[in-house]
Amino acid sequence: MADINVENVVASATLGKSFDLDEVHEILEGSEYDPEKFRGVIYRVRTPELRTSVLIFRSGKMVCTGATKVDEIYSTVDYLKEILMEHELLVLEKPEVQVQNIVATTDLGHPLNLNSVAISLGLERIEYEPEQFPGLVFRMDDPRLVMLFFGSGKVVCTGGKKIEDIEKGIEKISLELIRTGFLPEDST
Repeated sequence: MADINVENVVASATLGKSFDLDEVHEILEGSEYDPEKFRGVIYRVRTPELRTSVLIFRSGKMVCTGATKVDEIYSTVDYLKEILMEHELLVLEKPEVQVQNIVATTDLGHPLNLNSVAISLGLERIEYEPEQFPGLVFRMDDPRLVMLFFGSGKVVCTGGKKIEDIEKGIEKISLELIRTGFLPEDST
């Protein structure tokens, strides 16, 4: 199977019941908070291990993005939890974390004729308007993913909640493209 590169993991978490965002902004050095423009604190985590960004809301919820591994999401939540607890903010002992979306890329290693692929995969699951966008959008039902195919053979896959979803989807579509003759047999 082709190498899969995770480009971004987006997750939500509940850190606490509610926060005073002015206080959170003061605690998180380098954070941004301008409630006239955006109703959340924007904080970029920059440690030797983490390069993520978070949005923290008054409700105690947060959104984390920029991770390239699911573990980095949990590490970011733990990192923020520790900082907020040091400043005596009420934080949940075990924050609830939920992965919302994983974006990954792969290269099928072979150019694709997108016109032919569009017809083969069934027009009801395809969006392809080359005059508007050079990629073919394919909606897979199981696992539930959206894939962007490019003529170069590169694929962007989004919508997965687990890495296994992405792997299963790429394997499934690769086998379909081999079966229909758009990829050589040695592509998996």
